[in-house]
Amino acid sequence: MSTSAIGGNPLDTFPKRLLERAQRHPDKIAIREKAFGIWQEWSWRQMLEEVRALACGLAALGMQRGDKVAIVGDNRPQLYWTMIAVQCIGGVPVPLYQDAVADEIQFVLDHAETRYAVVEDQEQVDKLLSVWDDCPRLEQLIYEASRGLREYGEPFLHAFAAIQAQGRIYDAEHPDFFMQQAVMGQGTDLAVILYTSGTTGRPKGVMLSYDNIIITSCHAIAREGLRDDEEIVSYLPMAWVGDHIFSYGMFYCAGFTVNCPESGATVLHDVHEIGPTYFFAPPRIWENILTTVMIRIEDASWIKRKIFHYFMDVAQRVGSRKLAKEPLSAWERLLYGLGEILVYGPLKDNLGFGRIRLAYTAGEAIGPEIFTFYRSLGINIKQLYGMTEASVFVCVQPDGEVKPDTVGTAMPEVELKISDSGEVLYRSPGVFMGYYKNPEATAEAMEDGWVHSGDAGYLDEHNHLKIIDRARDVSRLADERETLFAPRYIENKLKFSQFIKEAVVHGSDRPYVGVFINIDLEAVGNWSERRGLAYTSYTDLAARPEVYDLIQGEIERVNASLAEEPQMAGAQIQRFLILHKELDPDDGELTRTRKVRRGVIAQKYGELITALYSDDDHVAIEAQVMFEDGRSGTVRADLQIRDVSPAAALAAAP
Repeated sequence: MSTSAIGGNPLDTFPKRLLERAQRHPDKIAIREKAFGIWQEWSWRQMLEEVRALACGLAALGMQRGDKVAIVGDNRPQLYWTMIAVQCIGGVPVPLYQDAVADEIQFVLDHAETRYAVVEDQEQVDKLLSVWDDCPRLEQLIYEASRGLREYGEPFLHAFAAIQAQGRIYDAEHPDFFMQQAVMGQGTDLAVILYTSGTTGRPKGVMLSYDNIIITSCHAIAREGLRDDEEIVSYLPMAWVGDHIFSYGMFYCAGFTVNCPESGATVLHDVHEIGPTYFFAPPRIWENILTTVMIRIEDASWIKRKIFHYFMDVAQRVGSRKLAKEPLSAWERLLYGLGEILVYGPLKDNLGFGRIRLAYTAGEAIGPEIFTFYRSLGINIKQLYGMTEASVFVCVQPDGEVKPDTVGTAMPEVELKISDSGEVLYRSPGVFMGYYKNPEATAEAMEDGWVHSGDAGYLDEHNHLKIIDRARDVSRLADERETLFAPRYIENKLKFSQFIKEAVVHGSDRPYVGVFINIDLEAVGNWSERRGLAYTSYTDLAARPEVYDLIQGEIERVNASLAEEPQMAGAQIQRFLILHKELDPDDGELTRTRKVRRGVIAQKYGELITALYSDDDHVAIEAQVMFEDGRSGTVRADLQIRDVSPAAALAAAP
């Protein structure tokens, strides 16, 4: 991690850090992209040349200091270059979710007062053109990939390469312009606006300064021992704060190499080729990978299945202890070493995880079994706790203190406290500047420098933070005991199953807990095919009685787990139904980061909730859905509702 200065200026902005990297390590590979099956590379010097041309091109196009620039697309070097090119001339990048529908994009474009937009391809151009008239401040649109855009004649539409070519001319005519602008900023300046996912309403624009991101990134690098030879794969949305910290903030602060996959569909294959040393994935990705592994194992020969399960049992007993450097017996070391040759090593190499030194998961709770599975293989996966308003890092599990049920201890310069109501509060150098054009929300979120996280939790005897649920969602059942009801806590337990993709739990002020289930189509489909059960679609498969039996077994497993917890024993699930369709961000049911919009679900599926708390054993549903190509349609189904018996231990609960 570099701490020197460039031209006498402290490295308190990303433009200054880019200049310093290109000066000190000009030929080191900074970023790669896979295109048409071939990895393209750019050194720090080459990247600086690309950024300089783009920054000067934007200036030639009329961009001024303080202007907002929207960035929309998959993880592409050109879009990362756009982020810093905008910052080099004093602008503010505003990345948007690439899968956002036109209405969502229009809101952010208008709210952020963007004058320019840089997008990846025709798909994004078309979305912006569809809302252009509703964004009066938007003046210029730049696209990186020209395929399909040859016949577009809008005068405000420009090719990325053309802007760079114009920038090189501008640079030749104004040779001092770029350097003067690039070193002008300060750490306290606004660096980026990142919009929240909008779980309870319209997204809010989180303003982060250079200091917020750089200080937080440097603390994380120092605590976790990251180096400039790390390799990471950047595949998560650029609009998400996690990608902004890992693929941008820490990239410039540590100087490691960022790799952009060819497409979302090729991520796992590209991970296999790169072999990252530093990797982040939300729980759903880790769960999906494990589901794929288990499906392949079930399809393997009898002897391979036996070998796999035997050595995974060994790994479960030994792996986590080995990773924590605890003493092992000679027999345990021998067995684990043999398992590394026969199972663990080949499996990690196949997944592309053979070189991982550090991996994170965050965003939701990860199943203890899933967490333990990866650690037993020798993968140093740890949980972290953070949010956009904190520049990600609030807590991380320290090495040697990794527990499945906590999110770790506070990061350097982070202070934690628990309010009288049980809400987690924090303050740190990473705390955001405020919500853009929303002082009321800012005042509500911050009090005397302390940020209200919105999460209910507590600190254990070792100062590890445990998160229970969103504070606003914690309530009570209307039963005799007024049992504590924490919906996300129960939902996460359900989603630990490879067969359950999404769950929405109900029960606040109701006599018992009921749940909507989304099955995992790939896992349940494979399970069905092995049993000779034919199906035609998600709706058809979800209605099969055999699938209901499968899911009921998973719910009973969760009930048994809840029965062991005195505070939660009364919150066992007593009724469930399997939804006729997958919950979808395009239908407004999930945010772009796949968080449930409970208000939307309650309004949209009110009749199903009512049926859960009736004596009915089925309910008819007719719903409008949005297809990937933008068309809408109607899905009709008759949904079965099943009762589930609480675990026997419930009677012993206080």
